[in-house]
Amino acid sequence: MKKQQGIVYGLDDVPKPFAKALGLGLQHVLTMFGATIAVPLILAPAMGMNAYQTGVLVAAAMLSAGVATLLQVNFGTRLPIVQGMSFAFLGPFFAIIAAVGGRGGDPATIMTYIAGAMILGAFVEMFIGFSGIIGGIQNILTPVVIGPVIALIGLALFGVGAPMAGQNWFLSGIVIILVFYFTLVLGRKKPTLSLFSILLSVLIAYIIAATLTITGVYVQGTPGFVDFSGVAAAELFRLRLVFPWGVPRFDIGFFLAVLAGYLASIIESYGDYHAVAVVAKAPELTGKQVSRGIGMEGIGCFLAGIFGGLANTSYTENIGLVGLTGVASRYVVNIGAVVLIFLGVFGKFGATVATIPTPIIGGLYTTLFGLIAAIGISTAAKADLSSMRNMMIIGFILFMGLSVPEYFKGLAAAGTPFAISGAPLLADIITTIGQTGMAVAAILGLILDNIIPGTPEERGIPRKKLTTAK
Repeated sequence: MKKQQGIVYGLDDVPKPFAKALGLGLQHVLTMFGATIAVPLILAPAMGMNAYQTGVLVAAAMLSAGVATLLQVNFGTRLPIVQGMSFAFLGPFFAIIAAVGGRGGDPATIMTYIAGAMILGAFVEMFIGFSGIIGGIQNILTPVVIGPVIALIGLALFGVGAPMAGQNWFLSGIVIILVFYFTLVLGRKKPTLSLFSILLSVLIAYIIAATLTITGVYVQGTPGFVDFSGVAAAELFRLRLVFPWGVPRFDIGFFLAVLAGYLASIIESYGDYHAVAVVAKAPELTGKQVSRGIGMEGIGCFLAGIFGGLANTSYTENIGLVGLTGVASRYVVNIGAVVLIFLGVFGKFGATVATIPTPIIGGLYTTLFGLIAAIGISTAAKADLSSMRNMMIIGFILFMGLSVPEYFKGLAAAGTPFAISGAPLLADIITTIGQTGMAVAAILGLILDNIIPGTPEERGIPRKKLTTAK
């Protein structure tokens, strides 16, 4: 393959010596590391996981990401794109946690239901990908719908940001200040720092917390105390890699709720594939590549359910790294994937990550969730926001995505859960969907955006449509 201007290593190049290739692969791991561990660390406290269980979840997430990346790079789009934990599934997962936890389910039981919902949803994603219909999905799932759905990923979690960070504003404040400083101040002068802003901010806050713990300032029970007991208890290498939480359980309501996350993930990946093809100076992306890519993401999510991890999607951060460094080598990304698999098998690693205190994670909440909401708004802006049609649809589904879950919470709190006489299963399905803001917005948006007349330009549908041709 002819070397393109601005590209140091092309798709098929193998950097030598191996130490250089390893270093470049580790850089991909570091770039996606912060966001990838953030997802399990966000969910673990909500499930009431102890340090050991949190360590298993982190390790399983790393193993899943590594396997999914290998599949994507070698059999999917065959582009240098990294897979990792997706924030798009947080809303549905929190709904599952609330439902199962409300029935007295322990963390392992909750994870079996999450795994079951992921596995069922993965079959849908595989079908959308391998069937080739992804090329036409942009006509029914436009920025008018996907923008508010992405925004709700962040907005729907407002209730856990400041309350968790407020357990120790000193530590969470350090994270918040450093994320802004590394991203928006130092990052302007040294762009590499902005890539590692999350990782550096958490690491610095963690070192401070660990120092205060070792010196006795923070004691057991103090928010910010670093509990190392889980590291000692963790196994050196995890032996139970398959179904670490138990055999998956399936619930049709949970499955339908998770579909909203899959739809958001598919559209996000759809754009990411085009972006990485451009920055890697790869040949023009074909519909066949996109179809394989989405199909392989479905397989990756299926395997994540088997490994006890969480759903994967393509990582935009790593696309930026390819553009920044000019290293588009698949070999390099494969090395990074193997490192992720090793970290997923090495039990002590996950246990160490699990020692990060809750207030530090709370600081991440406050910075990341708002950013996700802003990304959703920018996505919606691809449609014509001067159109009253679009403004009414976007405003309505955003409001309903926040308000309808509150309605169902109120019913549960009053002891009068939603019920349909003679159809308890249907009532459970509607309740699960109704408790998930993303699902509410996606369903209402798909209906309104596709039955109310609007021009393609108004709805944000690009003129150049993706085909399934070779």
